[in-house]
Amino acid sequence: MKAAVWHGVKDVRVEDVELKPLKDNEVVVKVAWTGICGSDLHEYQEGPVFIPVDKKDELTGGLAPLTMGHEFSGVIEKIGKDVTKYKVGDHVSINPTVTRRNLPDDVDIYEGYSFIGLSCDGGFTDYVNVPEDNLYSLPSDFPLRLAATIEPTAVAMQAIKEGGVQSGDSVAIFGSGPIGVLVAASAKAAGAKNIIVIDLSEVRLKKAMEMGATHVLNPKDGDVIAEIKKIVPGGVDESFEVAGVQPTFEQAIDATKARGMMTIVSIFAHPIEFNPMQLMNSGVKMTTTIAYSRETFQKTVDWVTSGKINVEPVITKEIALDDIVEDGFEALTNDKSQAKILVGFSKE
Repeated sequence: MKAAVWHGVKDVRVEDVELKPLKDNEVVVKVAWTGICGSDLHEYQEGPVFIPVDKKDELTGGLAPLTMGHEFSGVIEKIGKDVTKYKVGDHVSINPTVTRRNLPDDVDIYEGYSFIGLSCDGGFTDYVNVPEDNLYSLPSDFPLRLAATIEPTAVAMQAIKEGGVQSGDSVAIFGSGPIGVLVAASAKAAGAKNIIVIDLSEVRLKKAMEMGATHVLNPKDGDVIAEIKKIVPGGVDESFEVAGVQPTFEQAIDATKARGMMTIVSIFAHPIEFNPMQLMNSGVKMTTTIAYSRETFQKTVDWVTSGKINVEPVITKEIALDDIVEDGFEALTNDKSQAKILVGFSKE
């Protein structure tokens, strides 16, 4: 079978691979759709970030070169002898996080984590082995195409949970890439009143409006902090940094009300400078998030499959595996109109 295999920076190859032997606690998933994540793009542009290259990953045993792809959905093709909760033919979403040990949900990943599709073979291929514990059931009539967006939506759902978004709150989201607009959609579903999205790209700001933003601001047009405080005097209840650069990091703090919460969601490719007095002088609290808890992933499955979160607008392109480099990674690098690009493996 064909797979998109990471060999190094700007070196992702579509090549023939063999499916590894099935373990007793695993199922074989026939992949339907797989999304290209910002993390995948980081690996393509400047990796390795998460991909193990010098020694095998401690949790998954994976080692580059490996098949990428961690945002995927599919149908169970075969089950290992110890699998009890699923059967052949079940439609599933995959939670790609592999954790060191079972702790309370919001602690577990911080004790050590890896990802299917980044630290071992993932979903940019026709078939992949997945542990039973990483599967989540889907309604058989829910489109598997939309289900491929559940994983990044779970990132956004965990962000609003960490930020403490409540019904009636006002939020500011700095960055309107795929995760940024999904944070907007999740905040809307959670009942936020004012959802202000800030970005330099007018195309991306338009996408943010489709996904739930009530206001959009472009720094090219003036002082965004002043504009935010016209909309919400005193500042927003919660802000989210989803751009990964120093200016938006600082602006997210300044946009937040005294004793409000600023949440870092983005992956920073490079270090930034930070003066803690910026927080201390305002009383703004700061937290971070990466990935999601099992509880959050299940809640995301429920909200997406019920239509409480409409993920359709985040999908901007569907491509074949053979075109993943030019029409996938390069398109995301050069075309700001792209949000979520899906690679299709079946028509389901």
